[in-house]
Amino acid sequence: MPQMCVTVSTQERSGPGDWIKAHTPAHQRTGSGAMRNASAALRLANDEARRLFGDCILFRELGPDERNALFARVRIRTYSSGETIFEMGMPGDNMMAVLSGSVRISVPSPDGREIVLAILRPGEVFGEIALLDGKERTADASAMGPCHLAMLDRRDVLAFLERHPKAWTGLVEVLCGRLRNTDRQLAELTLLQLPTRLAKALLRFADTEKGTGRESLRVRLSQRELGNICAASRETVNKCLSLWQRGGIVHVEDGLVTIAKRAALEQLAELE
Repeated sequence: MPQMCVTVSTQERSGPGDWIKAHTPAHQRTGSGAMRNASAALRLANDEARRLFGDCILFRELGPDERNALFARVRIRTYSSGETIFEMGMPGDNMMAVLSGSVRISVPSPDGREIVLAILRPGEVFGEIALLDGKERTADASAMGPCHLAMLDRRDVLAFLERHPKAWTGLVEVLCGRLRNTDRQLAELTLLQLPTRLAKALLRFADTEKGTGRESLRVRLSQRELGNICAASRETVNKCLSLWQRGGIVHVEDGLVTIAKRAALEQLAELE
């Protein structure tokens, strides 16, 4: 799903209407037709939010009536780049679905650094663990860029699951996927050397971009962020990437890592 990075002031968090500026040209936001255009843009924003909400793994198997009933309880909030969504230890009174942008899930390490557990993209949900057991958040969540989140309160989710038991299947799938990813990452950090961990991380977070007749894999993460994912220092990651760049495996420029030789990187990640 294409990411929609929409810059909206974090002071305005009333709902889908926050997207009006993104969908309405500036010259149409003033004058006699402003109200009509604003109303049309609001409908478009609601439709887009509803579509993206329905694409989330947790709600994908629900029927139209079930989705509409749940969407009626949704609050949409906008976060700016780097803004904290919640912190470890905070009360878990709601869960979120990513509609646009990316969200970083991380935990602080004893030495003051952070370890990145996941980077969530549109269609993914988070905050479900604390929501289900009513206890504290188990990690930090922050916006990696401008993003929109659909937020559901705990009481609404639990009431909905009681009325629609088949929705539990999607929630179980989310929880199992999260557990598998955590187990895999713990095994990687414990058993694998940095080059292997870094190669796996690059392949995991790469986006496919189509160019003139060819596709390239690109990772839009800083070397410090890659270090946080791999539990390594930025300097160590830089040395590894520099070595791979000299070998023509990757190309590094302005915080963007382009994978030039996927097969070679997969070999380094021990996938072949």
